[in-house]
Amino acid sequence: MIHKPIYKPKARAVEYGDLAINIYRGCPHGCNYCYAPGILRMSRADFSNVSLRPDIVESVKRQLERERITGKLIHLCFTCDPYPADFDTTPTREAIRAIKESGNNVQILTKGGKQAERDFDLLTPADWFGVTFTSDALFEPHEYEPNAAPSGERLVVLERAKRHGMKTWVSCEPVFDPQAVYSLIQCGWYIDLFRIGKMNHQPSVINWAEFAEKCIELCVINKRAYYIKEDLRAEIYKCYEGSV
Repeated sequence: MIHKPIYKPKARAVEYGDLAINIYRGCPHGCNYCYAPGILRMSRADFSNVSLRPDIVESVKRQLERERITGKLIHLCFTCDPYPADFDTTPTREAIRAIKESGNNVQILTKGGKQAERDFDLLTPADWFGVTFTSDALFEPHEYEPNAAPSGERLVVLERAKRHGMKTWVSCEPVFDPQAVYSLIQCGWYIDLFRIGKMNHQPSVINWAEFAEKCIELCVINKRAYYIKEDLRAEIYKCYEGSV
């Protein structure tokens, strides 16, 4: 039994919401930039063998009732994907149902693609459905995300979520190709919020301050709501400090 599966995010994760749940341990998507194995002190090989956290759904229900949690936006998930490839994700559906029935809402972030559509019937305009967008490799898995759904599939599902009535968002992080992000801002009419970051923990030749300013410019021109993540904002500040 997990005593408190619902927790308050810390550090960079605070930018995402009130509370969070990690339903699974590990992820099969094989993203080479993933920070979760380090946080969980697991090798990448062990992390790729996803498993359900013991008694997770019942633990969530008990905590929701015991602490009378209500009116919160609960993020799914940080150290795993709520829709891991080739895995039974019924517990995700059960967790969403428990969250909704207790008077809370969910904020989903996934690279799982079309399998997430199964749970659209549980979601309402008070919920947020989001995908991670890292490249314009639309129809084939990206080499950095070999087992995740292709970006094109994720965006199709995101558009369907919008048509279903949910609020939609995209996490542009890590960024491998600035032009792909620029293009998405210009054509992403179905995206209610762009959360834009950078590349962390790996070297890059991208001028991040210029990237951030171009994203802001395009969001303003195209009337897109946006949030520049803390690490990327810091690059803008450094640029201005250096010019003084």
